[in-house]
Formats: sequence, C-alpha cells, structure tokens
Amino acid sequence: MNPQILQEMAVRYFLEVARCGSVSVAAERLDVAPSAVSRQIARLERELGTLLFERRSRGMALNAAGELLAAHAKRAQQDVDRVAGEIMGLRGLRQGLVRVVCTEGFVHDFLPAAIADFRQQYAGIRFTLDVCSQREVPARVRDGAADVGVTLSLTSHRDVRVELRMPAPVRAVVATDHPLAGLPEVSLAQLMAYPLALPDADSTLRQLIDISCSRQQLQCEPVFSSRSVDALVAFAGAGGGVAFCGELAIRYRLRGRQVVAVPLRDREMNERHFEVQTLAGRVLPEAAKAFIASLRAQLRADGDALPAS
Repeated sequence: MNPQILQEMAVRYFLEVARCGSVSVAAERLDVAPSAVSRQIARLERELGTLLFERRSRGMALNAAGELLAAHAKRAQQDVDRVAGEIMGLRGLRQGLVRVVCTEGFVHDFLPAAIADFRQQYAGIRFTLDVCSQREVPARVRDGAADVGVTLSLTSHRDVRVELRMPAPVRAVVATDHPLAGLPEVSLAQLMAYPLALPDADSTLRQLIDISCSRQQLQCEPVFSSRSVDALVAFAGAGGGVAFCGELAIRYRLRGRQVVAVPLRDREMNERHFEVQTLAGRVLPEAAKAFIASLRAQLRADGDALPAS
C-alpha cells in the first residue's frame, strides 16, 4: 500500500460519500463530476486492497474497513484543524474558518445576525452555514462536517458536548391583531378553533404537537403545511392563522412587532431546549471557541438565562 494515498484527494472524496451515502450527492457537494468521485473511490479501494462500501440500490454505506478509514481520516482532519486554530490564535484571530450547521428555524434571523455581529470584531474570520434536520445536526458535528451545531434538542447525544443550553418552549405565533395576541397564555385546545399552520410530519416540532393532541384527544388538521419555519411564521403574520415556533428563531420579528408569540400551557410544548453543540473531546479551533463565546455573550445581553459554565 502507498501510505500517501491516505493524505490525498481520494480520502476527501471518500469522506464526502460516507457523509452523503451517495456518489451523486457527494459529487454535487464537491462540485465535481460523479465519475471523478467514483474513480477516486475505486483508486482508494485498489490501493488499500479492500472494499470500503456496501453498494446498495439506494446508495452506499460504509463497511467495517470503511468505518476504520473514516475514523482515521476524521481524526487526522481534526488534528489539522486544531493546529491551524492554535496558529490562528497566536495571530490574534486574524484568519480562520468556522463551519456552522443548524436547523431551519435559526438560519433566517438568529445566526446570520450573530455571525455579522461577531465579524465586526473579527473581520478575518470566515463562516459557512449549512441547514439540515434536527436529528442530522449532532451527526454532522460527530463526523467532523461542522465545528458548531445549533439546534433544538429533546434528548442527549453520544459524543456530543453541549456548549450552551437554554429552555426553548414552543409558542403560538399569531398576527398582532389576532384575537389571541393579547392573552398571557393559551392551550392547544383553544387553538383548535383557528386555522393552523404546521411543519411537515417528520419534524420534531410537529411530532410534539401530535403527541400532545393525541394525549388530549384533539383533532389537529392544518390548513397550511411547510418544511419552512419562515413560511409558516409569515403565514401567521399575514393573518392566515396560528403557527408554532420558539421565540429565539423569530426574535427580530417579535421586536419589530411583526408577530406575537403567546406561551402555551401544555406540558409537551415546554420540554425543548436550545443547544450549541460541538464534538466531545475535540480541541476546537480558536475561531470556533471565540464564536461560541460571542453567542453566549449575545444571549446573556438579551436577558436569556444561560448556565455559567
């Protein structure tokens, strides 16, 4: 075996296929032709003398040898990132890259504003921001595809360190002139009398709502469904009905009085938490550590309760 094969482009392509489970999706992310990805994977397998994937009708999955290689490659990349971060720290955070992944609710207002605020002090730091489902965020953090994950969580996750955590109860979002806008709190049962805007069935928020409605034997039929939190909130703000969201995701709309967020008294609606996640045991690049500290400071300045550690 040629040891240099483990430091070349083939490994980068291999890791992307491992993350995506598909040559075509990996090629799209890498901005290369699928044939180029296939050639690099074949070359890697030839040099190592073993297959790395199970070829399936709906994609590719790592086999035992592939799992070993992926673990090695991720550790190697994290070591490179750590050293680069330490070097950048010596240079006073003048350069660096922070890779952030988040759920859809934080991509419109909260994180872009937080990144812009951070870059006022550290203009040389670059960011990438990717959006995925709630269950994918800790997976992206674990496999090294992201430095920082921002999500809503109901449970703990293996190999994930929670850097920041705060309650993120679900609110009923309505237009400022809606009949419910002035109430101190409402129940799901009260909301059944109004048109509802709900996320798709595979979202954890929808699952929480469905569980609570089932427990109370409520019939919950949305008039408007979407994967986009932004679309649901905009629908409610236009007077179309009631949407559901956490306050953090729509804080700027609330400050601008575009919508009103009414607390829900139902137990299940108050069990979520906002989390900033990183890989457990990893020494983060200095830029990522500084960004997390900035998020903590911003949330505290806004009066949100955060733990001291």
